[in-house]
Amino acid sequence: MNSTTMSTMDHGAYVVRLGSWYTQRALAEPIRRQVFCVEQKVPETEEWDAWDIRSVHAIAFDAQGTAVGTGRLKPDRMIGRMAVLKAHRQAGVGGLIFQALLEEARRKGFSEVSLNAQTVVQGFYAHYGFAPVGTEFLESGIRHILMKKSFG
Repeated sequence: MNSTTMSTMDHGAYVVRLGSWYTQRALAEPIRRQVFCVEQKVPETEEWDAWDIRSVHAIAFDAQGTAVGTGRLKPDRMIGRMAVLKAHRQAGVGGLIFQALLEEARRKGFSEVSLNAQTVVQGFYAHYGFAPVGTEFLESGIRHILMKKSFG
């Protein structure tokens, strides 16, 4: 997906749109700031990185058109920055974002994708066929584990 392409996926009550950092930044930043910087106390200096400009970003919108979740697919085949606003958790929003990013990875021809899962949500990713690799580690003071999935 190039910087001007935008893809939309309708999932009933929520719609997921994929696009570049240029098209998604104004919507993704407040969600990530709330979830990671405010709720999880990740320093802002660790949240924003050079990968944002090079990644495909997914934004989930509720029925009113409000952005409620986000995630990204980096060109190095890693999914990350998965975040859903508290009021929309447990509604399947994270799964819809994740599925959209997995579909984009397949569309790009990736044979494998990986992610650094917070260990408290490792089961979420396992549900989609991701398996842990190695041992737990700390990232921004939060326990994570590398997980991978091959497309076959």
